[in-house]
Amino acid sequence: MENKTYNVVVVGYGGMGSYHGQLIAPVPGIALTGVYDIVEYRMELARSQGFRTYGSYGEVLADESVDVVVIATPNDVHKDLAIQALQAGKHVVCEKPVTVTSAELLEIVQAAKEADRVFMVHQNRRWDEDFLMVKNLVENKKAGEVFHVESRVQGANGIPGDWRQLKAYGGGMLLDWGVHLLDQLLLLTDSEIETVTASLSTILGTEVDDGFTAHIRFKDGLTAVIEVGTTNFIKLPRWYVKGTEGTAVIYDWDLSGEIVTRNQAVAHVEPKPIQAGVGLTKTMAPPSEESTIREPFERVPSKTESFYENLVSVIEGKAQPLVRNEQVLRVLMLIEAIFEAAETRSVVHRTI
Repeated sequence: MENKTYNVVVVGYGGMGSYHGQLIAPVPGIALTGVYDIVEYRMELARSQGFRTYGSYGEVLADESVDVVVIATPNDVHKDLAIQALQAGKHVVCEKPVTVTSAELLEIVQAAKEADRVFMVHQNRRWDEDFLMVKNLVENKKAGEVFHVESRVQGANGIPGDWRQLKAYGGGMLLDWGVHLLDQLLLLTDSEIETVTASLSTILGTEVDDGFTAHIRFKDGLTAVIEVGTTNFIKLPRWYVKGTEGTAVIYDWDLSGEIVTRNQAVAHVEPKPIQAGVGLTKTMAPPSEESTIREPFERVPSKTESFYENLVSVIEGKAQPLVRNEQVLRVLMLIEAIFEAAETRSVVHRTI
């Protein structure tokens, strides 16, 4: 339909739900028109911003002017809300993690197929510039063939003091930040996963994990360490990437970083031994300046559609989803393997 504007209602108008309004506002062909939340002060906020509010979720689904429902509620109710909206003829955008289990996602995907509606998950950190920088490095072999990736987010502020601390709501850091980091990792390689080992942190004493460390090996030999921490007063680098011809690092959200690579233009120059503690070492000395090239890690702005630009294109049959449901399913399957590896304290052998 030419010049149609798709009307959106956000369900769950907390921090992330209201942020969707900011993402939608600049995109042609789509507009946030309404809000539904079970918390009254959020409804008051929405009304003050000029949005229509609804007395119930049923009212949202009964409104024929609503084209798209955005679900930004606690994780445990995503499945039921999504299936109800799809069956009511609405397209659906769901916040991550889309569901707590992979089986629940399959139910939603089936409902979307039967309703012939678009269902997309808001994996927004695919557009993060630090990730795009690493993806560009891997694809263009700027450090040679990448064989090891470390991806971390760390802070010392604990788990947010709301439903994210409760297991029944799908809380915990693996289902929060872990979803993002694992989604990014799986976009860096076409290889299948071979093994997973992991440990969950429970230092804060909540009923969910306050962080985790996962070691993942792919069938092509790539290894990865994915780590989330909420008790880290000193952070490790956001990204640390090793390739056959060099090493790259991004230190933090300011995107500061560098790439050190082998200088192919000169013959190898042996490093000079350094004093290391009470001994000398050449093995652990820095490579000679003549043998290496040190460069800043260049920024790579996104050249793809934004999430909501892509949603409009998908609804109109002009493009494929940038976030495909089979990719989201793979992330959930990996999360399940990490939970299993941590709980059994074993190596989980699983093709994912």
